[in-house]
Amino acid sequence: MDPNLALPADLPAPIDDGAAAHLVEMRLPDVSLAATDGTRVSLAKCAGRTVVFAYPRTGEPGKPNLVPDWDAIPGARGCTPQACGFRDLHEDLKARGVAQVHGLSTQTSAYQREAVERLQLPFTLLSDASRAYAMAVRLPTLETAGTILLRRLTLVIDDGVVTKVFYPVFPPDRSAADVIAWLDAEAMKP
Repeated sequence: MDPNLALPADLPAPIDDGAAAHLVEMRLPDVSLAATDGTRVSLAKCAGRTVVFAYPRTGEPGKPNLVPDWDAIPGARGCTPQACGFRDLHEDLKARGVAQVHGLSTQTSAYQREAVERLQLPFTLLSDASRAYAMAVRLPTLETAGTILLRRLTLVIDDGVVTKVFYPVFPPDRSAADVIAWLDAEAMKP
């Protein structure tokens, strides 16, 4: 792993507050999201198995965090390492039947495109800048510095229905590996 992506050992772990429990087996609503490749994506209409990781926000090199105590907010730090984990294991996910991977945040597509290019992500990031999707699905959020952000979670979606929810996600750099471990365990079931 790139040492610049290493997470501090003393990051506070988020707790499972039950805010994502309602998502299991949910048929997702048809809400169109702007993607970094210029298309629009409705997770309700994605065929096959889709993995979506929601994250608070990616930072930009050389720019300050949203708030000085960003690392003290449980679950806030780690968006770039999480995205890079999905990048590095993208082919492994595809080999296990995942048709598409998407990241999801409330950042604009213009902001997200910088991250896609800088991190060389082989998948799109989806923008829910209006929070229409977050509100329709009742995704867990957090507010800091007057900005509402998504809490970190990962969804496995099969033909528009949520099959598995990983919440809270910690540490974030293990998120993709945790999905692969779950996929492998599911494949072993009779």
